[in-house]
Amino acid sequence: MSHPIALTIAGSDSGGGAGIQADLKTFSALGVYGASVITAITAQNTRTVAAVEMVSPAMVAAQIDAVLGDLDVRAIKIGMVGGADVITTVAERLRAALSANPIPVVLDPVMVAKSGDALLDDGAVAALRDELLPLATVLTPNLPEAARLLNRAPAEPGDMIRQGLDLCALGPDYVLMKDGHGADSVCTDHLVGPERLTLSARRQNTRNTHGTGCSLSAAIAAGLAAGLTVAQATTRAHDWLQGAIAAADDLSVGLGHGPVHHFHKIWGQK
Repeated sequence: MSHPIALTIAGSDSGGGAGIQADLKTFSALGVYGASVITAITAQNTRTVAAVEMVSPAMVAAQIDAVLGDLDVRAIKIGMVGGADVITTVAERLRAALSANPIPVVLDPVMVAKSGDALLDDGAVAALRDELLPLATVLTPNLPEAARLLNRAPAEPGDMIRQGLDLCALGPDYVLMKDGHGADSVCTDHLVGPERLTLSARRQNTRNTHGTGCSLSAAIAAGLAAGLTVAQATTRAHDWLQGAIAAADDLSVGLGHGPVHHFHKIWGQK
Protein backbone atom coordinates (compact mmCIF):
# COMPACT_ATOMS: atom_id res chain seq x y z
CA MET A 1 0.00 0.00 0.00
CA SER A 2 1.42 3.37 -0.97
CA HIS A 3 1.31 6.26 1.48
CA PRO A 4 1.12 9.97 0.74
CA ILE A 5 4.45 11.73 1.23
CA ALA A 6 5.08 14.95 3.15
CA LEU A 7 8.34 16.87 3.45
CA THR A 8 9.46 18.80 6.51
CA ILE A 9 12.08 21.57 6.24
CA ALA A 10 13.18 22.42 9.78
CA GLY A 11 15.80 22.15 12.50
CA SER A 12 16.72 18.98 14.35
CA ASP A 13 15.87 18.58 18.06
CA SER A 14 18.26 16.10 19.69
CA GLY A 15 15.76 15.65 22.54
CA GLY A 16 13.18 14.37 20.06
CA GLY A 17 10.27 16.54 21.16
CA ALA A 18 10.17 19.26 18.51
CA GLY A 19 11.53 20.13 15.08
CA ILE A 20 12.28 17.46 12.49
CA GLN A 21 11.81 14.66 15.00
CA ALA A 22 8.34 15.82 16.06
CA ASP A 23 7.34 16.38 12.45
CA LEU A 24 8.34 12.87 11.36
CA LYS A 25 6.56 11.32 14.36
CA THR A 26 3.45 13.31 13.49
CA PHE A 27 3.55 12.25 9.85
CA SER A 28 3.91 8.60 10.89
CA ALA A 29 1.10 8.79 13.44
CA LEU A 30 -1.21 10.21 10.77
CA GLY A 31 -0.36 7.63 8.10
CA VAL A 32 1.97 9.76 5.97
CA TYR A 33 5.51 8.93 4.84
CA GLY A 34 7.90 11.65 5.98
CA ALA A 35 10.95 13.07 4.21
CA SER A 36 13.16 15.78 5.69
CA VAL A 37 15.47 18.69 4.97
CA ILE A 38 17.53 19.73 8.00
CA THR A 39 18.29 23.44 8.31
CA ALA A 40 19.97 23.42 11.74
CA ILE A 41 21.34 21.00 14.30
CA THR A 42 20.54 21.72 17.93
CA ALA A 43 21.91 20.23 21.12
CA GLN A 44 18.85 20.34 23.36
CA ASN A 45 16.75 18.39 25.81
CA THR A 46 13.57 19.05 27.79
CA ARG A 47 15.32 21.72 29.89
CA THR A 48 17.55 23.75 27.60
CA VAL A 49 18.98 24.45 24.17
CA ALA A 50 22.73 24.12 24.71
CA ALA A 51 23.99 24.79 21.17
CA VAL A 52 22.78 25.51 17.65
CA GLU A 53 24.74 24.99 14.43
CA MET A 54 23.23 26.09 11.12
CA VAL A 55 23.47 23.93 8.01
CA SER A 56 24.98 25.72 5.01
CA PRO A 57 22.59 27.14 2.40
CA ALA A 58 24.24 24.94 -0.24
CA MET A 59 23.53 21.79 1.79
CA VAL A 60 19.94 22.88 2.42
CA ALA A 61 19.48 23.42 -1.32
CA ALA A 62 21.01 20.01 -2.09
CA GLN A 63 18.61 18.28 0.31
CA ILE A 64 15.57 20.01 -1.21
CA ASP A 65 16.67 19.14 -4.74
CA ALA A 66 17.34 15.52 -3.80
CA VAL A 67 13.94 14.98 -2.19
CA LEU A 68 11.80 16.86 -4.71
CA GLY A 69 13.74 15.39 -7.62
CA ASP A 70 12.71 11.84 -6.67
CA LEU A 71 9.82 11.64 -4.20
CA ASP A 72 6.17 12.40 -5.02
CA VAL A 73 5.81 14.97 -2.23
CA ARG A 74 2.17 16.02 -1.68
CA ALA A 75 2.71 18.64 1.06
CA ILE A 76 5.58 20.61 2.58
CA LYS A 77 5.92 21.86 6.15
CA ILE A 78 8.47 24.59 6.92
CA GLY A 79 9.60 25.20 10.49
CA MET A 80 12.86 26.63 11.85
CA VAL A 81 14.84 28.08 8.95
CA GLY A 82 17.46 30.19 10.72
CA GLY A 83 19.12 33.12 8.99
CA ALA A 84 18.19 35.17 5.96
CA ASP A 85 20.58 33.24 3.70
CA VAL A 86 18.91 29.91 4.41
CA ILE A 87 15.43 31.47 4.12
CA THR A 88 16.33 32.89 0.71
CA THR A 89 17.72 29.54 -0.42
CA VAL A 90 14.60 27.65 0.68
CA ALA A 91 12.37 30.18 -1.07
CA GLU A 92 14.35 30.06 -4.31
CA ARG A 93 14.33 26.26 -4.44
CA LEU A 94 10.64 26.01 -3.60
CA ARG A 95 9.61 28.68 -6.11
CA ALA A 96 11.38 26.71 -8.83
CA ALA A 97 9.80 23.42 -7.76
CA LEU A 98 6.29 24.76 -7.15
CA SER A 99 6.14 26.56 -10.49
CA ALA A 100 6.23 23.16 -12.21
CA ASN A 101 4.28 21.18 -9.61
CA PRO A 102 2.08 23.12 -7.15
CA ILE A 103 2.33 21.61 -3.66
CA PRO A 104 0.60 22.97 -0.54
CA VAL A 105 2.99 24.56 1.95
CA VAL A 106 2.40 24.89 5.70
CA LEU A 107 4.65 27.54 7.25
CA ASP A 108 5.22 27.56 11.01
CA PRO A 109 7.14 30.83 11.56
CA VAL A 110 9.44 29.76 14.39
CA MET A 111 10.57 33.20 15.59
CA VAL A 112 9.85 33.50 19.31
CA ALA A 113 10.86 31.00 22.02
CA LYS A 114 8.53 29.99 24.87
CA SER A 115 10.70 32.24 27.08
CA GLY A 116 9.80 35.21 24.87
CA ASP A 117 13.30 35.46 23.42
CA ALA A 118 13.60 36.29 19.70
CA LEU A 119 14.98 33.41 17.60
CA LEU A 120 15.38 35.40 14.36
CA ASP A 121 17.05 38.77 13.86
CA ASP A 122 15.27 41.58 12.01
CA GLY A 123 16.88 40.70 8.68
CA ALA A 124 15.73 37.09 8.91
CA VAL A 125 12.20 38.15 9.88
CA ALA A 126 12.06 40.47 6.86
CA ALA A 127 13.29 37.66 4.58
CA LEU A 128 10.73 35.25 6.00
CA ARG A 129 7.97 37.82 5.50
CA ASP A 130 9.00 38.72 1.96
CA GLU A 131 10.22 35.36 0.65
CA LEU A 132 8.27 32.59 2.40
CA LEU A 133 4.88 34.05 3.32
CA PRO A 134 3.85 34.39 -0.35
CA LEU A 135 4.56 30.66 -0.82
CA ALA A 136 2.42 29.55 2.13
CA THR A 137 -0.90 27.80 1.74
CA VAL A 138 -1.30 27.92 5.53
CA LEU A 139 0.63 30.13 7.97
CA THR A 140 0.45 29.00 11.64
CA PRO A 141 1.76 31.78 13.92
CA ASN A 142 1.26 32.04 17.65
CA LEU A 143 0.30 35.49 18.90
CA PRO A 144 3.85 36.82 19.50
CA GLU A 145 4.94 35.59 16.06
CA ALA A 146 1.95 37.17 14.33
CA ALA A 147 2.70 40.44 16.10
CA ARG A 148 6.33 40.43 15.02
CA LEU A 149 5.44 39.71 11.41
CA LEU A 150 3.04 42.67 11.48
CA ASN A 151 5.28 44.95 13.59
CA ARG A 152 2.59 45.54 16.18
CA ALA A 153 1.54 44.45 19.66
CA PRO A 154 0.26 40.88 20.22
CA ALA A 155 -3.43 40.52 19.49
CA GLU A 156 -6.06 40.64 22.18
CA PRO A 157 -8.76 37.96 21.80
CA GLY A 158 -11.04 40.31 19.89
CA ASP A 159 -8.30 41.27 17.42
CA MET A 160 -7.03 37.83 16.42
CA ILE A 161 -9.15 37.57 13.29
CA ARG A 162 -8.14 41.05 12.12
CA GLN A 163 -4.45 40.23 12.54
CA GLY A 164 -4.99 36.97 10.69
CA LEU A 165 -6.58 38.81 7.77
CA ASP A 166 -3.73 41.32 7.75
CA LEU A 167 -1.27 38.43 7.53
CA CYS A 168 -3.25 36.93 4.64
CA ALA A 169 -2.68 40.21 2.82
CA LEU A 170 1.07 39.44 2.92
CA GLY A 171 0.64 36.32 0.81
CA PRO A 172 -0.62 33.19 2.60
CA ASP A 173 -3.91 31.70 1.44
CA TYR A 174 -4.88 30.90 5.03
CA VAL A 175 -3.65 31.93 8.46
CA LEU A 176 -4.26 29.89 11.62
CA MET A 177 -4.00 32.28 14.57
CA LYS A 178 -3.02 30.13 17.58
CA ASP A 179 -4.07 31.08 21.09
CA GLY A 180 -1.63 28.83 22.92
CA HIS A 181 0.06 31.81 24.61
CA GLY A 182 -3.22 33.11 26.04
CA ALA A 183 -4.28 32.99 29.67
CA ASP A 184 -7.95 32.03 29.43
CA SER A 185 -9.13 28.59 30.53
CA VAL A 186 -10.32 27.95 26.97
CA CYS A 187 -7.85 28.14 24.09
CA THR A 188 -9.44 29.43 20.86
CA ASP A 189 -7.70 29.30 17.48
CA HIS A 190 -9.00 31.07 14.39
CA LEU A 191 -8.46 29.94 10.79
CA VAL A 192 -9.01 32.81 8.36
CA GLY A 193 -8.93 32.77 4.58
CA PRO A 194 -11.35 31.57 1.90
CA GLU A 195 -12.91 29.40 4.62
CA ARG A 196 -13.08 30.35 8.30
CA LEU A 197 -13.04 28.15 11.37
CA THR A 198 -13.04 28.69 15.11
CA LEU A 199 -11.47 25.83 17.04
CA SER A 200 -11.76 25.83 20.83
CA ALA A 201 -10.48 23.48 23.51
CA ARG A 202 -10.09 23.64 27.27
CA ARG A 203 -6.52 24.54 28.24
CA GLN A 204 -4.95 21.39 29.67
CA ASN A 205 -2.96 21.29 32.87
CA THR A 206 0.33 19.67 31.83
CA ARG A 207 3.93 20.81 31.60
CA ASN A 208 4.55 18.45 28.69
CA THR A 209 3.85 20.75 25.76
CA HIS A 210 7.25 20.85 24.06
CA GLY A 211 6.83 20.78 20.28
CA THR A 212 3.11 21.57 20.12
CA GLY A 213 3.53 24.19 17.36
CA CYS A 214 5.76 21.92 15.27
CA SER A 215 3.39 19.00 15.69
CA LEU A 216 0.26 20.99 14.82
CA SER A 217 1.70 22.39 11.60
CA ALA A 218 3.05 18.96 10.64
CA ALA A 219 -0.38 17.43 11.28
CA ILE A 220 -1.98 19.99 8.96
CA ALA A 221 0.61 19.16 6.30
CA ALA A 222 -0.13 15.46 6.75
CA GLY A 223 -3.80 16.11 6.11
CA LEU A 224 -3.08 18.14 3.00
CA ALA A 225 -0.76 15.40 1.73
CA ALA A 226 -3.63 12.93 2.17
CA GLY A 227 -5.94 15.08 0.08
CA LEU A 228 -7.96 16.86 2.77
CA THR A 229 -9.03 20.47 2.34
CA VAL A 230 -7.37 23.12 4.49
CA ALA A 231 -10.41 23.27 6.77
CA GLN A 232 -10.55 19.49 7.09
CA ALA A 233 -6.81 19.15 7.67
CA THR A 234 -6.81 21.91 10.29
CA THR A 235 -9.78 20.45 12.16
CA ARG A 236 -8.26 16.97 12.21
CA ALA A 237 -4.86 18.33 13.27
CA HIS A 238 -6.42 20.35 16.11
CA ASP A 239 -8.34 17.35 17.44
CA TRP A 240 -5.32 15.05 17.12
CA LEU A 241 -3.07 17.51 18.98
CA GLN A 242 -5.57 17.88 21.82
CA GLY A 243 -5.39 14.11 22.25
CA ALA A 244 -1.58 14.20 22.13
CA ILE A 245 -1.51 16.86 24.85
CA ALA A 246 -4.06 14.99 26.98
CA ALA A 247 -1.90 11.84 26.79
CA ALA A 248 1.42 13.68 27.33
CA ASP A 249 1.58 12.86 31.03
CA ASP A 250 1.52 9.15 30.16
CA LEU A 251 5.09 9.67 28.95
CA SER A 252 8.10 10.18 31.19
CA VAL A 253 10.67 11.95 29.03
CA GLY A 254 13.30 14.18 30.63
CA LEU A 255 13.24 16.42 33.68
CA GLY A 256 11.81 19.57 32.10
CA HIS A 257 9.02 20.31 29.64
CA GLY A 258 8.45 16.98 27.97
CA PRO A 259 6.92 16.27 24.56
CA VAL A 260 3.33 15.56 23.66
CA HIS A 261 2.39 11.93 23.02
CA HIS A 262 2.54 11.75 19.23
CA PHE A 263 1.51 8.10 19.15
CA HIS A 264 -1.50 8.35 21.45
CA LYS A 265 -3.41 7.31 18.35
CA ILE A 266 -2.12 5.67 15.18
CA TRP A 267 -4.20 6.76 12.20
CA GLY A 268 -6.14 3.91 10.69
CA GLN A 269 -5.98 1.80 13.87
CA LYS A 270 -8.96 1.39 16.21
